[in-house]
Amino acid sequence: MIDSHSNDLFQPGDLLNNTYRIEMLLGRGGTSDVYKARSEISGNLVAIKVLKQELSGNEDFTVLMAREENIREIRHDAVVRYSENHRTPDGHIYLLMDYIDGPGLDKKLKQGPMSAEDLMVICRRVAEGLQAAHTRNIVHRDLSPDNIILRNGDPAQAVIIDFGIAKDTNPGAETIVGNEFAGKYSYAAPEQMAGQTDARADVYALGALLLANFRGASPSLGANPMQVVENKQKPLDTDGLPEPFKRLIERMCDPNPDTRLASAAKVLAYLDDLENGDNAETESSARPEPAPEDATIIVPATSVTRPPPPERLPNPASIADPSTAPHTGKSRKAPVAVGLVGLVVAALVAFGVFTGSFDSLFGPKYPVASPFTLIVEKQPNGARRAIGNMPSEASRDALAALVEQTDITLASGAISDTWGEDVLAVLRPLADLQDWRLAISDNQAKLTGSTQDAALAADLKTRFGNGLPGNLNGIAEITYVLPVLAISEVRALVGSFEDCGPLRVIPGSVGGGFGPDDAITVTGRLAGTETRVTLFDSLQDLSSGRPVTLETEVLNPALCVIETHLPKAPSGAAEIQFRVGGEDKPNPSGRFFVGENPVIDVELPAEMATGYLSVSILDVSGNVFHLLPNISRPVNEINQLRDGETGAMSLRVAYDLAESARNGGLAFRVDDSTLGKSRVLVLHSTQPLFDGMRPTSESAVGFAEALKQSNQRDADLILSLDSKILETALP
Repeated sequence: MIDSHSNDLFQPGDLLNNTYRIEMLLGRGGTSDVYKARSEISGNLVAIKVLKQELSGNEDFTVLMAREENIREIRHDAVVRYSENHRTPDGHIYLLMDYIDGPGLDKKLKQGPMSAEDLMVICRRVAEGLQAAHTRNIVHRDLSPDNIILRNGDPAQAVIIDFGIAKDTNPGAETIVGNEFAGKYSYAAPEQMAGQTDARADVYALGALLLANFRGASPSLGANPMQVVENKQKPLDTDGLPEPFKRLIERMCDPNPDTRLASAAKVLAYLDDLENGDNAETESSARPEPAPEDATIIVPATSVTRPPPPERLPNPASIADPSTAPHTGKSRKAPVAVGLVGLVVAALVAFGVFTGSFDSLFGPKYPVASPFTLIVEKQPNGARRAIGNMPSEASRDALAALVEQTDITLASGAISDTWGEDVLAVLRPLADLQDWRLAISDNQAKLTGSTQDAALAADLKTRFGNGLPGNLNGIAEITYVLPVLAISEVRALVGSFEDCGPLRVIPGSVGGGFGPDDAITVTGRLAGTETRVTLFDSLQDLSSGRPVTLETEVLNPALCVIETHLPKAPSGAAEIQFRVGGEDKPNPSGRFFVGENPVIDVELPAEMATGYLSVSILDVSGNVFHLLPNISRPVNEINQLRDGETGAMSLRVAYDLAESARNGGLAFRVDDSTLGKSRVLVLHSTQPLFDGMRPTSESAVGFAEALKQSNQRDADLILSLDSKILETALP
């Protein structure tokens, strides 16, 4: 279970669409959160995927949510069932799907290695689900352990979840969104690095994650994209795998998509062969072995026709066949001459091939690369690197002059005659870009880059406006980004919204300022939702596209009056616990609905045995109720409250209605006149805080003034301050 935060979009107890009651938060992602909820109509559990608030107005992400909804047409037990998208009255988009109860393979991965037998079962089950998706031309593109759940922990009931390709762009195993690559580095197929994705990529990813769960560890592919691309060209390490699991993984994870198991259906057929004891290598063994790249070329000798002996006469039946007809002396010498010439030509050809003498005419013979790939990039730190293939020494050397690091293989492939020149024509104008990346597969290419120079951005957009040079097919996306945003500008804006105490701006990565990719994060408290919305919009206008996150707690004006006068004391070890009166069940969310009876307990740790305890609740209406001490319960010295009890102790300060009727303690019931957030305060001090007893109920302004005077006089008396929000709402 993941603990809820006060700034989560939904809280346990919330009711969506008058139907779905939120029970708990299941997970947080870069663009969405997932909650467990129950239908109050059917009683069925559902999972609700909610697009983050700041992305609800972003068309790119709403399109992805809509695309994920369309996957509901896939009906298979191994694929999570989707329902439909909904929008709340305040604009939040959420997607309903089945709730799958069981551990994910990511959790199993952390627990250690799994058996090959269980993984073979999972392989069949997931392949069946993929086959159902592939028949509808849907490729997952992001298979990884966290996207497969074992219903009830049973490998035979594995379920694929999360067909949405929409997460952050952290290359440390987060999902990348875009045309050139979508997936996780650790499990993506090699061809995905260049944007080539089909059903074979899902087969590779499934094999890679099965291998990871067998090892009990995610694969380590390198510290940066260049190392990842390089390592992806190598076969996965299958040493130590038992048969037939080893053969299965090797066939699913062949780096060459053309020799890999080509579909989920092929995987299932391969599994059938393994289970039936058939030779699962039939398919591969039937393929002819490719000739070694350095194999010797043998030119067959020209045959020499020998005439029949002079004393033998030809068979009359064979006279019509010129090859057996008698030859004159002249005709007998010609075949011998032709044969000698053929031998000489063959020898010259062999010599030319061996020495490279014909390279100037036909070009050297390089091994075939399929696909023919190249990635060249300049990172924000200025490092320029290239990895992949080039078609000639001249183009390779010209590329090496433009970058600092290269790992280039000379190769031939399905590329245009001008491929090398076209690549160089793309790269030469990019020198002044802040960062850029050119990814090419065969003749398909994509160029991305960014600059803080508006004129340069405009020039490159004009240069590549009609596509990339020559025979390269692709687009250029050059982004103009503002220079570093000074943190002083952000703080000046945020300061104008401080209506409930100070707000803190988390510094960015560039001298405290914000670079183009830095998120702007603000923490603190605000007096109302309207202030939060206006602050968010203002920061969006200032950010020039940078992500904006408000980790702010929304209180209310009455609470904020108190917040500014609370003593500056550390948090103690006292905990505030809520229960539902009349039902005697815990309510960890602190949310109560109209008609319910909140019960409040303060859990004292064993070491809190001396001093004085003051407990108050600051009402949403602007009133303060003193739960301890008050006129009916004046004793608040901890030693007396313990009454000889040692160790951890639970102290009730707001009672069940029936209990209150018996002992006279304070109790209350939620009505619809005071809905919103209230704060429970627990102050531990060495001496009583105020001169005399405070009234059981008073205004927030009066209590704030008393706190102010107490702070000036008794600041050194406060040992700790603990608090917790209690929220009241309509059911």
